[in-house]
Amino acid sequence: MDTFDGIFAGKKKLLKAMKDSKVGAFGVQSLAFITIVQIACLFKIQNQILLVLPMCLFWGRFSNLFLIGKFKEINYKRKSVSHKKFWNGFKKESLISIIFLTILTTYLIFSINSESLLIKNLFLLVIGAFISYQIPNIIGNKVGGLNGDACGASVVLVETIMLFIYSILL
Repeated sequence: MDTFDGIFAGKKKLLKAMKDSKVGAFGVQSLAFITIVQIACLFKIQNQILLVLPMCLFWGRFSNLFLIGKFKEINYKRKSVSHKKFWNGFKKESLISIIFLTILTTYLIFSINSESLLIKNLFLLVIGAFISYQIPNIIGNKVGGLNGDACGASVVLVETIMLFIYSILL
């Protein structure tokens, strides 16, 4: 919510709005909109929730690797924890995720008998990678860097967009 309040406050007031402990109108609107979209998508994918939800959560968390790797940290809190303190670089940080995606892709290729279903699932993997790269770039550029609020917004937006895409395509 703080990220949306900051983005819509404008460049000059961005960090001040994000730092403010009060929730603004755009934060409340974004929370309501995202919650409604997520609930609607969950109703749509009812029977496939055990397959879809882990992938959406994966892409949401994976998006933070792009955000942390690309942007410099901006801080408005004096005693905040640095996201880059234990950062080992994108290659090392994403290794387990890449292995997981390789195993998943191999499983999809050899286990799905329907060609159209295989293409749809591979397309969803490509879309997931694209969304988890683009959303952190947009947020990082709007905010002007990396902070906890930007990381949280990236996760929630990527998860919601992927959930929406899955609910449309499946």
